[in-house]
Amino acid sequence: MSGHSKWATTKHKKAVIDARRGKMFAKLIKNIEVAARTGGGDPDGNPTLFDAIQKAKKSSVPNDNIDRAVKRGSGADGAGVEYQAITYEGYGPNGVALLVECLTDNKNRAATEVRTAMTRNGGQMADPGSVAYLFTRKGVVVLPKGELSEDDVLLAVLEAGAEDVNDLGDSWEVVSEAGDVVAVRTALQQAGIDYDSADQTFLPSMQIELDADGAKKIFRLIEALEDSDEVQNVYSNFDVSDEVMAEVG
Repeated sequence: MSGHSKWATTKHKKAVIDARRGKMFAKLIKNIEVAARTGGGDPDGNPTLFDAIQKAKKSSVPNDNIDRAVKRGSGADGAGVEYQAITYEGYGPNGVALLVECLTDNKNRAATEVRTAMTRNGGQMADPGSVAYLFTRKGVVVLPKGELSEDDVLLAVLEAGAEDVNDLGDSWEVVSEAGDVVAVRTALQQAGIDYDSADQTFLPSMQIELDADGAKKIFRLIEALEDSDEVQNVYSNFDVSDEVMAEVG
């Protein structure tokens, strides 16, 4: 029976992973469509589109899907959808601040899904501006560590506007002003250094340390939010130690 049970568990995990991959693909495709609609369908003249395509490729989104998204977004096939960007603010368990970025063609549906995920998982919506001040818009480029030292990375990106280089274990994270992210990414390319993603993101100005119970609760809430097709990104200001992560599993 243990073998059967193990196979059932494996099948379930694979189904969950496949479902998550499908949702991730859909979010990456949506980013490409919006970037193409906003700045045109030529990645060479549209840095936001270039980075959206690169991120999708790094996440193994098929090239055909990417090409179709560019055509839809740029209006080349006349079948594009108008997405609206909306950011909701809220608090999770233990006072963790949350910024929830949505891309949607139905504002009411997006609001309902975010509110439902919040209220069912110990969170609550907050008034506009009551949470946003805890975050700063920054540029973040993540690159595989490989044989690269911190000095190697700093040498390549310092003159491009990089502010910090952080050690993420298997990766380096380069932080800059939001408007410098393309310059930093380009500097890495010119130095022959590969990168995984280049995004404008929100970084918290202060963090709340969580124990295992608090971590489980906030993970459950963020998972519920990210499960919505309307939600593109969830930013939060919690911090979890390696010991707590090991306990949470």
